[in-house]
Amino acid sequence: MLDKQDLIDFRENIKRMYSKGMIRGPVHLRDGNEQILIHLFEELSIGKADYVFSTWANHYHALLKGIPPEKITARILEGESMAMNFPEYNFFTSAIVGGILPIATGVAAGIARKEEDSGVFCFIGDMAFRTGIAHESIIYSISHNLPITFIVEDNGKSVGTPTKSVWGEVTTEELVEFYQSLTIKSNCMVFYYKYELSGPHSGVGEFVSF
Repeated sequence: MLDKQDLIDFRENIKRMYSKGMIRGPVHLRDGNEQILIHLFEELSIGKADYVFSTWANHYHALLKGIPPEKITARILEGESMAMNFPEYNFFTSAIVGGILPIATGVAAGIARKEEDSGVFCFIGDMAFRTGIAHESIIYSISHNLPITFIVEDNGKSVGTPTKSVWGEVTTEELVEFYQSLTIKSNCMVFYYKYELSGPHSGVGEFVSF
């Protein structure tokens, strides 16, 4: 299992390559949640047979899923940072806000119908969590007892705007608690954690001109 420093070193290497103009496509890095993610992957026992669905900020998830760093780096250098799909590792992403949710839900439904043992883990940001498709996906999964866990990653930002300013007074925590109250008799689960970024929500923390 990778440790916190491994994740940080990978991020810093990508940042250096981007700053040198080696990466021509968009890159969205995150930090501040390394140890939390390591703990989550261990606590939830996310294994090779399980499916992980992620967002445009997917590098840490890919690394912890067991995808070799050199494969991830190669994709990033090809400009595919925001479309980091590795079917052979059951790992899929989408740069569309909320776009990965119905796909993850559909996979979970297929697993349930086939009575397979694999689980589905869908990572979403606090902005995506507020969208209608998130509500539909989560409620459908709870109601149909699907083997899926939604992990809400809250950095308090909806793209570059504070989430509270966009969505109002109802907090992300309150919404999570509502969904969690419905999962008592379901295989579906909703996890939540909050973290702080050291830089902007998107990019590598600085503007770069090529």
